Amino acid sequence: MTTSQFDVLTVGNAIVDIIARAEDDFLVRENIIKASMNLIDADRAEHLYAVMGPAIEASGGSAGNTAAGLASLGGKAAYFGKVADDHLGEIFTHDIRAIGVNYGTKPLAGPPPTARSMIFVTPDGERSMNTYLGACVELGPEDVDADIVAASKVTYFEGYLWDPPRAKDAFRLAAEIAHANGQKVSITLSDPFCVDRYRGEFLELMRNGTVDIIFANEAEVKSLYETSDLATALSSIKQDVGLAAITRSEHGSMVVNGEELIEVPAHEIDVLEDTTGAGDLYAAGFLFGLARDRSLTDCAHIGGLAAAEVIQHIGPRPQVELKDLLAQSGI
Repeated sequence: MTTSQFDVLTVGNAIVDIIARAEDDFLVRENIIKASMNLIDADRAEHLYAVMGPAIEASGGSAGNTAAGLASLGGKAAYFGKVADDHLGEIFTHDIRAIGVNYGTKPLAGPPPTARSMIFVTPDGERSMNTYLGACVELGPEDVDADIVAASKVTYFEGYLWDPPRAKDAFRLAAEIAHANGQKVSITLSDPFCVDRYRGEFLELMRNGTVDIIFANEAEVKSLYETSDLATALSSIKQDVGLAAITRSEHGSMVVNGEELIEVPAHEIDVLEDTTGAGDLYAAGFLFGLARDRSLTDCAHIGGLAAAEVIQHIGPRPQVELKDLLAQSGI
């Protein structure tokens, strides 16, 4: 078994988020599906950018946010994700390296450009994402650094990777390398629409042992098993994967470990500003705890703490050092 240099390697779509506030009637008028991730083409991206209000640009992408959370907690994180050699690519690369994440994926020399996601945050804090994948679709097996995979306790993939086809090959190669070196493989189901597109493939990854740890929210796990009953979904998932962490917004989270079910309440917050990144930061906290051999209850608490910080401000990444919050929390 390889000595671990990194707590977690995250693999995902490298995206710059362009975030603006919007009313619900704007979403209706622009035919945007609320609280989901909608894939769009370049023309649609230009249109939405033109009609959106004042915006902030922030490096994002689900797995990138998780890597940022891990680094903020004091963890050792690495990241694979494809950007182009352009302005937004430079922003993404600078941001993720500046926070201490190991990132060396070679940028794409030509088109398509770096991915961007127009995110509209409604007054209830829900975010509706409209993502042009751009350079993300070029992530492939050649971008998998075997040494980094082998040296990472957990390799964590975002379900959104199942949209660009070559990324699946990268996913399978990295999982094979991780398991060959005695390391764990994890995936987040990303959103219910992603699950609808790839339900069969996600279940196969779980059932054939490619994936050891699943992250999902309540809607995603219900979608996975095509049920409206959470208990039914929980009963099914314990048969299919060794460890599952299910987030439930203000109701906290559940951890399913074989026959063991752990329930952890949500951390209190002062104000809900923006749910962007909540699941990503929960995964960061949980995996940080797991890599440091904390109990599953502690892992869920750390995940909840990280999620609570990120939903109290606009943007998908921590604005304070999570390691300081963790030290103050007594977890």
